[in-house]
Amino acid sequence: MKIKRDILLLAAVSAALASCGPNDPQAQLEARDEQIRREMELSDSSFFDLFRNQGDPEIGVQVNRYLWQATLDILAFLPLEGADPFSGIIMTDWGRIGNDPSGYRVTAYIMSPALDARSLKVAAYRQAGGRPVPVSREANKALENAILTRARQLRIAATEGTPAPDVYYPSPDGQFYAGGLE
Repeated sequence: MKIKRDILLLAAVSAALASCGPNDPQAQLEARDEQIRREMELSDSSFFDLFRNQGDPEIGVQVNRYLWQATLDILAFLPLEGADPFSGIIMTDWGRIGNDPSGYRVTAYIMSPALDARSLKVAAYRQAGGRPVPVSREANKALENAILTRARQLRIAATEGTPAPDVYYPSPDGQFYAGGLE
């Protein structure tokens, strides 16, 4: 009696499982091919859509445009090594300020789309004995403040439709001066 019941249970489970999917191998192949076609379809979007105000607002470059431009403006006295708007990192190569024999290098990290001091981190180094040494906390803070000030100037100029004022570049003594590059 127990064996009969087990056989009936096994038959019922087999029938239920057999009805779950197509038994036809050709239908299975067609379903798989259709899924592959859907996955490989080309979309109408492109890489450049990230820089336009089109489509999904959640997709795009997540850095503040004024902080980005201000950082490039303020660090223009140093050669640019790399800039990645997707991660918000701007790195300069070693360069000199005026007649100072020490080389300087700066890495700026823009962490959010807000025009806020918390959105910007700057790490500046100078060469001492062939090795990078962090600049003083005050000099680093002065560089951050110069970038933030420039970003505010750019935002105000864009809002008012006026040209932005001159860029201020650092001097060897840690001060900043207005004007073009030397």
